Amino acid sequence: RDRYQRRVHGGGKEALKSNESLMDVIRSTLVPAGLPEDAFQLVTTREDVASLLSLDQYINLVIPRGSNELVRSIQEGSRIPVLGHADGICHVYVDAAADMAKAVEVTLDAKTDYPAACNAMETLLVHKDVLADGRAAQLVKALQAAGVTVYGGERAGSALGLKPSPYGTRHEYSALECLVEVVDDVDAAIQWIRVNGSSHTESVITENAEVANRFLARVDSACVFHNASTRFADGFRFGLGAEVGIATGRLHARGPVGVKGLLTTRWILRSSGAHTVGQATAGKWKYTHKELTP
Repeated sequence: RDRYQRRVHGGGKEALKSNESLMDVIRSTLVPAGLPEDAFQLVTTREDVASLLSLDQYINLVIPRGSNELVRSIQEGSRIPVLGHADGICHVYVDAAADMAKAVEVTLDAKTDYPAACNAMETLLVHKDVLADGRAAQLVKALQAAGVTVYGGERAGSALGLKPSPYGTRHEYSALECLVEVVDDVDAAIQWIRVNGSSHTESVITENAEVANRFLARVDSACVFHNASTRFADGFRFGLGAEVGIATGRLHARGPVGVKGLLTTRWILRSSGAHTVGQATAGKWKYTHKELTP
């Protein structure tokens, strides 16, 4: 291996000519910069991708961007580490102590700003008191007025006159559709998300700081928000620059990933003499663990 890292890019077949043109532009800049022309390469067929996924001795990371089926097939068929997510089943939980104006505004944005996005809300959870005092019905009417088809879970369906979802309780609609369900409290909301979520992005709407802190601490998703739309889960909005992917795993980079999220650590040690571990064991010197300035 030489000291240069290669990049292999695969685009959709519907954009083949655009992908080829973009690759020509990228390659035209490499040689003048002192880099090999083949540092960037383009694959165009599924057969090419399948063969690449077996080259774990050469490829360090795969970042799939595309459909649920594409990401899952790569996650299941690759020996190479995969940075990505297959599902974006995001939740908004409206607590009993929610400010209703905030709840309506955040819920509408989370669902309707860009319904096909992976950070769009797919399930709205409401506290039982929000159902009892009529605020849940207000939320449903606001969604329906915005053109959203609203399905009801077991409790919300009967209470609000909503038909059940044909897809069950765990589904990424990627459209102007969502599920509404009633939960007893914040702990029940957290449990629902644990069972039915995809570890992507969840938001709690409440004016109760204790409830908010409990939700933020106990929901194990890549992004958890308080009184904010799930649509903020985005690399650009986080200030990461261009987003290269969103990861819902538990290791290395998690959530929206920018270029810095692709970096790993390498340790370089310089000695002014001949330092050995045996010297430290003998008490000749001690570790200071001070922050060093590059």
